[in-house]
Amino acid sequence: QVQLVESGGGLVQAGDSLRLSCAASGRTSSTTNMGWFRQAPGKEREFVAAIRWMGSRLMYADSVKGRFTISRDSARNTLYLQMDSLKPEDTAVYYCAADRSPYGSVSRASDYDYWGQGTQVTVSS
Repeated sequence: QVQLVESGGGLVQAGDSLRLSCAASGRTSSTTNMGWFRQAPGKEREFVAAIRWMGSRLMYADSVKGRFTISRDSARNTLYLQMDSLKPEDTAVYYCAADRSPYGSVSRASDYDYWGQGTQVTVSS
């Protein structure tokens, strides 16, 4: 089993920055692709960003491309999401996820095996 714990959320103003962290523990050697998703009230969970295990390819949703940066510190078993130029539409609960298979679709939530509890990000206008 793998446990994921997100932190770093909060209330900020439009244009501000936040950095989310996701600390992984347990059988972290079994995880491959890792990603961030978000879910706003009344909406489905949507893909934000991911790192592929093979080749460390970075992938982003169009809505965050150029503003968000995903990174991974393997030595610390921690995944990060640097969020700059935040907009009110970025308001959501942000979730960290990990996949046991390196062949999954990194943008599809159902392909991930482990999830954190989420951290709230609220951006005021």
